[in-house]
Amino acid sequence: MAFFSVLAAVALEHLRPLRQPLPHYQQYSRFTQWLERRFNAGEYSHGAIAWALAVLPVLAGVGLVYVLLNGISPFLGWAWNVAVLYFTLGFKYFSDDAERIARLLRAGELDAARAQLGDWRGGDASHFSADDMARVTIEQVMAASHRQMFGVLLGFVLLAPLGPVGAVLFRTSSILARRWANSKGLFGVFAQRAFHAINWLPARLTALTYAIAGNFEDATYCWRTQAPAWPEPEEGVVLAAGAGAMGVRLGQSVSVGEETVWRPELGTGQAPDADCISSAVSMIWRGLVIWLVAGLLVVIAGWVA
Repeated sequence: MAFFSVLAAVALEHLRPLRQPLPHYQQYSRFTQWLERRFNAGEYSHGAIAWALAVLPVLAGVGLVYVLLNGISPFLGWAWNVAVLYFTLGFKYFSDDAERIARLLRAGELDAARAQLGDWRGGDASHFSADDMARVTIEQVMAASHRQMFGVLLGFVLLAPLGPVGAVLFRTSSILARRWANSKGLFGVFAQRAFHAINWLPARLTALTYAIAGNFEDATYCWRTQAPAWPEPEEGVVLAAGAGAMGVRLGQSVSVGEETVWRPELGTGQAPDADCISSAVSMIWRGLVIWLVAGLLVVIAGWVA
């Protein structure tokens, strides 16, 4: 059932992708902001309590609905899996954003591309060159593919007996780690550590997926030698492997406002351009196909056995 839940959710997300703004994401974001205002006194323990209140009730609710529906009919349990996966996945609208930026860069519409990229990543892109935008867009789309597709799907599969609990756990943990990263004092540390633990295996499987879908040797080399230098270790694993698999150089310095922000170099080979953005999206979809084929083979092996 897990494979067919994933297949149906991926097909639905591809055919009818969610569009920004996402009402359920906005509601959850407001809830996390309320928890931060209520509990953030700069202490580690306060962050742990807030994280538990933000995650555990959601997991309990999702799991309870699955148990009740599955008890009535396995089909209803399957439909609940598909529905929750559909609302936790979200790579398609990000890949569309990346392709839009690529088209603007090809047309030479740099200001429009900067505005699109700034809206997507939530930062100042007004001083980015065309090369900067290509690099950062590829980084964004690779990171989004992990946070909102591969990581969610793996979380679901690993905890499939509990319904879609694993997918929701990965997604909520990812949101909290990012939203509370710059909180006052030690409040956000627990969220960072929790997601680091939850994300350890998914990040490496995503990196392996990129390696298989692209240049395996260069991907594993960059993964081993470059990932530890990236500020977020698990994201560094994903981006380094992806850059190596594509044969492009990511990271490096970018101009944010009046400042130059230094970032470690990832990958090998050429500086990326607009066409490389489309190549990155294509590599990610190839990786998804690899996952689906592997899942189908497991299902067939189970039937044969």
